[in-house]
Amino acid sequence: MAGGRRQAPPREEVLAAAMGMIAERGLEKLTMAALGHEVGMSSGHLMYYFGSKDELLLRTLEWSEGRLGAERGRLLTRAASARERLDAYVDLYVPDGPRDPHWTLWLEVWNRSQHADDDARDRQAAIEGAWHRDLVALLAEGVSRGEFRPVDADRFATRTRALLDGFSIHVAIGLRGTDREQVLAHVREFIGVALLGDGG
Repeated sequence: MAGGRRQAPPREEVLAAAMGMIAERGLEKLTMAALGHEVGMSSGHLMYYFGSKDELLLRTLEWSEGRLGAERGRLLTRAASARERLDAYVDLYVPDGPRDPHWTLWLEVWNRSQHADDDARDRQAAIEGAWHRDLVALLAEGVSRGEFRPVDADRFATRTRALLDGFSIHVAIGLRGTDREQVLAHVREFIGVALLGDGG
């Protein structure tokens, strides 16, 4: 309405804008004032919606994880061997490169989590739990079909995700000598030896 007050954008639009700012400008440029300018809201209005920057970051991570979760579900339910779907899981897990926006945000949220309340920590654990459950189910399926060696799917998933997290942090921070392709090669070799006994 002409001369009327601009309606606040939907929350998802705000979260998408926050993620876009991280991708384009880096996390350090994501302030309440800058985000408010981006979406046509005051920083005070944003604080009213989110309460704190920590909550904004966690909500943005949850939004990003929701999109990744949908993509992961599509990859893991397609008609392909367990090994092919496991490779797709790994490919989705590992950052695209230094300053990957999702991993940049993930690292920041986890860094702040040491001071977070129980609700925030439970929500972060739920994010990790979804990745873990999907990997356990895929490993168990591969074992039951005889594609993978008999392994304890839960224990193997825990160790595999620890490996993926360590390598992914190296990629996300741009550690020299650890680029995405090297990491994927290491993980493929590990999976080949541990699950197939063939060295990849």
